[in-house]
Amino acid sequence: MIVIAMGVCGTGKTLIGELLSERLACEFLDGDTLHSAANKSKMSQGIPLTDDDRLPWLQAIRQVIETKQRDGETAVFTCSSLKRMYRDILRGQDQNIKFVYLKGSYELLQERLAARSGHFFDPSLLQTQLDTLEEPDLHEAITIDIALTPEQIVAQVMQQLGVVSDVCQE
Repeated sequence: MIVIAMGVCGTGKTLIGELLSERLACEFLDGDTLHSAANKSKMSQGIPLTDDDRLPWLQAIRQVIETKQRDGETAVFTCSSLKRMYRDILRGQDQNIKFVYLKGSYELLQERLAARSGHFFDPSLLQTQLDTLEEPDLHEAITIDIALTPEQIVAQVMQQLGVVSDVCQE
């Protein structure tokens, strides 16, 4: 099983991804680590990424997903996955990829971004991400409110994934 925690910056994708990987006893990969230096530079300067900027990044994540699937491994990834076409690239032909959409209010997201330090993302880009976001429907993703505690979020995701034990079988 492949799980992708998605949403705009500030939703807690990394924290939730790490917690889910612990509960599923599997590897975690933060998709941001696969961004090119040019993409990180643009975002740190407050310059929104284009689809052309994002395509190689999404393809790099997809390659890692394919390797995990080929090896029969469970893994948790994070990727903003803002547009349906991005999720289609990540999913490929595999309907077993589970997206977890972390959704929050603008005010909560702003508050979280203001409190964060040491990240390459310029908080001024939040509105551009929200403008770009094509929210997934109920059939495409598990939607969770980020106002919940991380533990509550993970518990809800595990329940909706149908994982009854702490360790996911590979």
